[in-house]
Amino acid sequence: MKSLVRWGVTLGLVGSTLLGSVFTANLKALALPDEEVAARLQPIPVFTLADAQGSPLVTTVPLREGDSETANVAGVFMSQQDANAFLERLKTQNPDLGNSVQVVPVSLAEVYALEKSSQNQAENLDFAFIPKQEQVQLAQPVWRQQNPNGQESREFQGVPLFVAKAGQDQGYLTIQPQEGVQIIPFFFEKQQLQTMVDRYKGQQPNQANNITIEVVPLEGLISTLQNSDNPELSKIMLVPSQESQQFLESLRRNSNSSK
Repeated sequence: MKSLVRWGVTLGLVGSTLLGSVFTANLKALALPDEEVAARLQPIPVFTLADAQGSPLVTTVPLREGDSETANVAGVFMSQQDANAFLERLKTQNPDLGNSVQVVPVSLAEVYALEKSSQNQAENLDFAFIPKQEQVQLAQPVWRQQNPNGQESREFQGVPLFVAKAGQDQGYLTIQPQEGVQIIPFFFEKQQLQTMVDRYKGQQPNQANNITIEVVPLEGLISTLQNSDNPELSKIMLVPSQESQQFLESLRRNSNSSK
């Protein structure tokens, strides 16, 4: 599997940003080519269990309850800590299996590419994203507030991504890197978004009462990127969690020290 060392340079995009304007497009009305989808996913490290040959640990599950038809599923952890904890439990419960695999970091873009390529094979390989439970708990009240009349399931399902809207039209709040291109950040941690919102309120106090936080599932956003055709989708950026940023920074330091 590919190294993540090259990802360290992407952190600069998040570092020194200025809060920008409000972007008014509606994501539901929004397809990007596969390479553009991969570009949105590339900066995000995820963690799976794999053997020495790099083959992911796969379990077979029924497609539907009581159905004889099955699917091959590999777990993809959004948190390295969660992946390590799962591996330790596996070593205790099934030592032979647990000691034959290890936690392997891969790009979310690589997971996307593997799943796409497996669709043309006799046996599909599906990936189940495993979110950080703390963020799921933070997403629940936001999700319920978004869907007060039960238009959606009252329980949030999937990996939560947090995004802010502002202004009378409730457009997506953007940030503007030094290159000057406005982007719409989607955060894996609600705390990271709150920091951005608080900074915006400090710069634009007259807009303080017009800011709302929303949550969308990562799986739904990927589907939107695949199936919509608005070029403004290229403004979306996924912001790695603090844990993931620390992981990427450690890779960057190790890479520099080995040169």
